[in-house]
Amino acid sequence: MKNFPDEYCALVLGDTGALGQAFVSALRSDARCARVMGLSRTSTPSLVLEDEGSLRDCATCVARGGPFHLIIDATGALIIDELGPEKRLDDMDAHHLSRAMQINAIGPAMLLKYFSPCLVTGGRSIWAKLSARVGSIEDNRKGGWYGYRASKAALNMFLQTAAIEITRRRPQVVIAALQPGTVRSRLSQPFVGEEGIAPEIAVSKLLQVIDDLPPSGRAHFVDHEGQSIPW
Repeated sequence: MKNFPDEYCALVLGDTGALGQAFVSALRSDARCARVMGLSRTSTPSLVLEDEGSLRDCATCVARGGPFHLIIDATGALIIDELGPEKRLDDMDAHHLSRAMQINAIGPAMLLKYFSPCLVTGGRSIWAKLSARVGSIEDNRKGGWYGYRASKAALNMFLQTAAIEITRRRPQVVIAALQPGTVRSRLSQPFVGEEGIAPEIAVSKLLQVIDDLPPSGRAHFVDHEGQSIPW
């Protein structure tokens, strides 16, 4: 991360998933990174997306170890309550749609609310959130995956709206929605098999991409190759 000062600090939210673990490992291997903190359901304190009080308490605790130059939100889920994405309208279920929104959009929005104040003020800082290309309304060419698509589209709107507000007060903050590519992981295996890229490679590329993103007063929606994705 060449565009941060020496001894920069980072925080990874959702550090137990394949990509979250890879982010923590990559940042800890960066000699210029002084400290990497991670939070998840199994950490102390525990980060529970569906429990706003949990998020508020975690942010209060973490703020004592901040501020942070980089906060990465690696939370989210494709398979929820052992159910995968819907392929047809007939497969949709109101409760499952609500759960997808809670985990992939509302929870991350609350993370922004409580943790974005932990970013460095008066200098460059980055809020990077794992999103998905299927959250692009313009890029939707295949249909299906209703709840996952809709929740990621909602997430992207939260990020864009927050970016406009946050950068009015702190113009050097960068907000980014990230498409990591097709990554091999336990959760993606039923859909991609052994295809896709290793989490470590995806994370290495994503860190390079976000390091080069300029402050713009808007959110960026980019893939692991640095290409912009239409909202």
